[in-house]
This record gives sequence, structure tokens and C-alpha cells, in this order.
Amino acid sequence: MTDADMHLDTLAVHAGREDLNELGLHALPIDLSSTNPLPDIEKGGDSYEAISGGGRPPAGGSAVYARLWNPTVARFETGLAKLEHAEAAVAFSSGMAALSAALLAFTSASGKHHVVAVRPLYGGTDHLLATGLLGTEVTFCEPDEVRGAVREDTGLVIMETPANPTLELVSISSIVEQAGDVPVLVDNTFATPVLQNPLDHGAALVMHSATKYLGGHGDVVGGVIACSEAHAEKLRPVRAITGAILHPLAAYLLHRGLTTLPLRVRAQQENARVVAEWLATHPAVEQVYYPGMNGDPHGVLGSQMTGTGAMVSIRLAGGLDAAEKLTSSVRVFTHAVSLGGVDSLIENPAALTHRPVAGDAKPETSIVRMSIGLEHPDDLIADLKRGLDA
Repeated sequence: MTDADMHLDTLAVHAGREDLNELGLHALPIDLSSTNPLPDIEKGGDSYEAISGGGRPPAGGSAVYARLWNPTVARFETGLAKLEHAEAAVAFSSGMAALSAALLAFTSASGKHHVVAVRPLYGGTDHLLATGLLGTEVTFCEPDEVRGAVREDTGLVIMETPANPTLELVSISSIVEQAGDVPVLVDNTFATPVLQNPLDHGAALVMHSATKYLGGHGDVVGGVIACSEAHAEKLRPVRAITGAILHPLAAYLLHRGLTTLPLRVRAQQENARVVAEWLATHPAVEQVYYPGMNGDPHGVLGSQMTGTGAMVSIRLAGGLDAAEKLTSSVRVFTHAVSLGGVDSLIENPAALTHRPVAGDAKPETSIVRMSIGLEHPDDLIADLKRGLDA
């Protein structure tokens, strides 16, 4: 049976574990070596050159040094790549490290320093682009403005769908068509490979804050980009020279998280649907932001995205004061940043995750974002009702 024959649920359990039987192992091994034995000087040198140049350790060679390569990290990369229908994946110490590597590899290193970014985006992404810290110049635009924003020196187009925090659905194929020859990076953190595979719609790079749904338990930080092997060979040297490789223990936890990813995402999605429908009935809520509830003008649901996800945002009638009362009064929800874990989180993006975003692009202070977990929806609704009634 090939990978293409397997259901996602089966692939999530087995991908990246292909060599375990040969090793005589059942559970994933963790290789914590900071350095590796070299067969001899020549093979050691060849190995170093191959890996630092963006390739893989050669047969009969060595992984050399943990900043360059680690087998535990490589197994996770294989697993994630298969879920994203990619030839390869490159894992990093955080989602922002992954984004930084993509910017360096596809702008600075290529001599094309211009980036087109489709808003809204995660606050950290927006802030990094706006500062120009990595030597990039950015043009922020709406989804239908990409064609006009692309220039001869554009090295990358960046988008996110569903968008953070108001969950707008953006057509990946439309952005790709407008971008022309410029590679498109899609932040797929919210949808996960369970609900969306951007490479199938023409994207060149698929990025995840692996901290979120891939890990799923709020106990690991990481980032990963799935792509072609050619693009991976551009990313790996940046990772090596900046020291941004994912730690092996984090890779182990993330790889273990993949096994339950389809089950978690589907269960959380069903909870989110129930919560979103209830929120739409409460008088303190002016608007619910949830895929499909506000229409789907680009026909994304069902064609590009197979489900609605587990993120819900709301705009409160009482503004920031109401947001403060709600986030401080909940007990089942945890008032905290991040998302995608088994427990439900709630936050005010304008004050926290999107605080550094420019004023004209910052979310309204009345917007509250929720990551719906695996608790019973009745308990989540009761918790929100207590806060909203206040």
C-alpha cells in the first residue's frame, strides 16, 4: 500500500516511521547527540558540505553536527511532508524562525527584497514584515490586489487562510495566479493539513506554527515549512547558519502529535461549530467570525478547505471593556495567547498577539479570539454565557 492509497488518519499514524521495524523499535527514538562520529576525514568533509549546502547526509556519511541535521527532526519532517503532499519539509525552532528563514532564502539570498503580504496576517508576521528587520520591503494588500502589487524585485508572496484573527477565507489559487512566477507562502496553521493542503492549489511553501495544532498540547514550540525538495535545499542552509533547527525533543513531541491530529481537529471543529452557532444568538455579540457564517464569496469551503476549523472570533457590542470582562470572567477557557491545543483559550488580539501591528491594520479592540478545545461544548457555552451576561 502506497501513501497515496492511505486515508489521512492512517498516514498520520505511520508517516515518518518507515525505518522503525528495521531498527527493531516500536516507539519513536530520540537522538539527542550534539555531534556525530565521522567515518573518516574525507567522508566527514563531504557530509558537512552536503548538509550545509542544503542537501541530506550522504550514504555512508555522517550527520556531523546537530545544528545541521538530526534524525529525530528528519522523521518529523517526513511525517509532516506526507500529510501536506510535499516532497520535503524543513523544521525550525519556532514558527517565526521558519518565516524568517523563508524571507532570507527567497528575498535576501535571491537578490529580490520585495515581499507582497495579504492582510490580515498573524501579528508576528505582520510586525516582522513591517519593520524590514531582515532587509525586506513589503507591500501590504487585499486579496484582489496582489497582481498590481507584484514587482520585478518581488521574491515572495505571503498569505494566511483562514486569516488571523477574523478568519477570512482567501482563495489560494487566485493568489497564486496573480503572483505569476513569484512563489507563494501560505500560513496553514489554522486549517492544518487535515482541512487544507495549499500545495495542491499551487502554493510553493506551506508554513505551520507547529506549536499550535501539530503539537496540540501546549507543551512544545516549533515551526515547519513543507515544500519541494528544491525549495527545501534553499531553506536548510539558512537554518544551519542561523542555528534555528528544531530541538530533537520538540521534534519527538510534534511527531507524536501528528498521530492524533485528524481526530483532534475534527472533534475541536465540531465543538467550534456548536459554540459559534450559540454565540450568534447572544445579544452581547455583534458579529461572529467563523468560516461559512459570513458567506464564502470565493467558494473556498468544499473546494480548497474541507472543513470550518476550530477557531472562533467575535466582535462584542461593549468594546474593549466588554472584552476585558469576558476574558477575565471565564473559568473553563484559559485567558492566554496561542491556539490549537486540547484545552480552550481566549484572548484579545489587539492587546496581545496583534499588539505590534500598525494601527490601520490592527483588529478592533472589541474582537475576542477563541481556540476551541476538546471540552464538552455545553461547558464551554456555559462558561461564555457567564462572561457575556456580565
